[in-house]
Amino acid sequence: MNFKALILGSLTSLLLALTLFGQTQIKPGRAITITILGVPTEEKTRFDGTYPVSESGMINMPHIGPIKASGLQADELSRILQSTYKTREIYTNPTIQVLSSSADTLDKQVVHLGGQVRRPGPAEFTQGLTLYQAIQAGGGPTEFGSMFRVKLFRNKTQHVYDLTDAKNMAIPLEPNDTIEVPQKNWYNH
Repeated sequence: MNFKALILGSLTSLLLALTLFGQTQIKPGRAITITILGVPTEEKTRFDGTYPVSESGMINMPHIGPIKASGLQADELSRILQSTYKTREIYTNPTIQVLSSSADTLDKQVVHLGGQVRRPGPAEFTQGLTLYQAIQAGGGPTEFGSMFRVKLFRNKTQHVYDLTDAKNMAIPLEPNDTIEVPQKNWYNH
């Protein structure tokens, strides 16, 4: 009988610990891991990864840009992201999982690459990184990628650059910028 009580007590303690871990608030300067299901494989590859939470508490998400994450619990952020992607009609039925890290800070800063690049996802940010260099760090554009209309998302704004023009190749990036290389149009631009 004591053995059963001991096992039951241990399981209760474990469940309580798991519940408390899941209720951890997301904090600025930390990293969160986000995964998505219910989307095409190329979107999953672009989306899944580790996202730094900026000192202002924001994360930069593909297609929607900055979202407030700090102060939220992981499950709250999951619901907000799912709702946002559905409401904006980007994904019809995404299942998003958010895991908050317990690390003190995220050592590496990143920019996010998406669209028609060979290796979409986070790329390490270094001081002086340019728009062109970031795309090349992602393996460059695919054969379907257009360098004529590259999109740069920063602080809720979008800029479009023609990277076949040398002056635009040197556009400096900031941590958490999102870059999207679009698909070529009918006249290969």
